[in-house]
Amino acid sequence: MSARYRAVLGEDQPIVREGVTAMLSRAGVEVVASVGDAVELVQVAAAEQPDVVITDIRMPPQLTDDGLRAALKIRADRPQTAVIVLSQFLDPSYALDLVGDDPVGVGYLLKEKVAGAQVLTDAIERVVSGGSALDPDVISSLVTRRRKADPLDELTPREKEVLALMAEGHSNGGIAAKLFVTVPAVERHVTGIFMKLGLQQTDSTQHRRVLAVLRYLQR
Repeated sequence: MSARYRAVLGEDQPIVREGVTAMLSRAGVEVVASVGDAVELVQVAAAEQPDVVITDIRMPPQLTDDGLRAALKIRADRPQTAVIVLSQFLDPSYALDLVGDDPVGVGYLLKEKVAGAQVLTDAIERVVSGGSALDPDVISSLVTRRRKADPLDELTPREKEVLALMAEGHSNGGIAAKLFVTVPAVERHVTGIFMKLGLQQTDSTQHRRVLAVLRYLQR
């Protein structure tokens, strides 16, 4: 990963904070600040204007969802700052709050799934580039909250697989590699998804991808 990525880390446990900082530094990500308080996280992010903020959900001062609210504040103040929530908690309401009306530039990863630097740096690449990085378990929890009758029910099993991988932030090439199919085959599935969800061809492909992911994640 290029060292041009600058990150701010919010994590209240010093051992975890130091471990993530060291892991990112070895991977070429410059951690310009690491803090253990949500209030300080907002302040430091405003001062440093990093490419990405990585934060836990439960942090001081209240030890509830302070880290998540800090992330939302940072995104509201400076939308070009990507945000990754790195948490041990799998809560679809937190994920919905983070995704909001636009999944661009956001990620939600579970700490237990981040086995090494590659997982986290891949997520940083995606969100900083304007994509999303959502853990498959987070996506599953969101999908179970979906209303019973919607156009998603019309998708084939393969189209649902493709859409799930789109929600994780994979490109067509990445989806093809995951499913062991060709890129043109993935493109055909994506086109079918757009048609069944009623996403008009007059919109850009990237815009339709975002809308398709939103339909998939929201109830």
